[in-house]
Amino acid sequence: MGVNQTKAKLKAGETVIGCYTRHADPGLAEVLGHYGWDYLLFDGEHTPLSSRECENLARVCELRDVTPIVRIPANQPGLAGQFLDTGMQGVQFPMINSEAAARAAVQAVKYPPDGERGLAAARAANYGQQAGFHFRDHVAAANRETLVILQIETAASIAQLPGILRAPDADVIFIGPADLSLSLGCPGELNHPKVEAAFEAIVQAVTPTDKALGIMVPNAAAALHWKKRGARYIMIVMEALLGPTVREFLASTRERS
Repeated sequence: MGVNQTKAKLKAGETVIGCYTRHADPGLAEVLGHYGWDYLLFDGEHTPLSSRECENLARVCELRDVTPIVRIPANQPGLAGQFLDTGMQGVQFPMINSEAAARAAVQAVKYPPDGERGLAAARAANYGQQAGFHFRDHVAAANRETLVILQIETAASIAQLPGILRAPDADVIFIGPADLSLSLGCPGELNHPKVEAAFEAIVQAVTPTDKALGIMVPNAAAALHWKKRGARYIMIVMEALLGPTVREFLASTRERS
């Protein structure tokens, strides 16, 4: 496993910016890789994205020197390991609502003695075929380089945040705005006072720790706003960029025809 540039930047106190995509096509990932993203997040929670598809997406990211990260559908040890074996360099876990769940996520990503991930000569280990290969080196590199991202997206998770933050080796605490607003009874109302109060509670809890704060944003203005609040793992959905550009092009072109 090579150096995880996104993790290295976070550990150096830098900000990383990534693009969320729900699409399994390697060609699209290759195009995105030309734009300079630090990482691409492939969503396996709200899409049918499979580990087989992630294997080809990881290959493309390696060609473009972009960190491949996958969001898995549930906090399950075998599932995390399966996606990591494809060559993904990070796992984003949804619905982390307790310290126990946070520790289980870390355990699922790390090999013993740091965790419980199962070992195999999969693609992430170069199939065991690289000259001079030894499992000991692969285990050490994977435990050192793999990113662990925990999503805070319910009222329950905010209440349990002090315990969640105690989970060792978790790298990012990521705010899930949509589900958080849903949990608070105001779905999609991200400017609602209850949602804003929840945001601020998370910011205040995460800022003094060694964890990076993460957030999904709808546009550049929101990204800059969250950078000022201390977010360093920033993500935007591909369609949030594509939609306004396409609509503006069509509207301006049709108006002038």
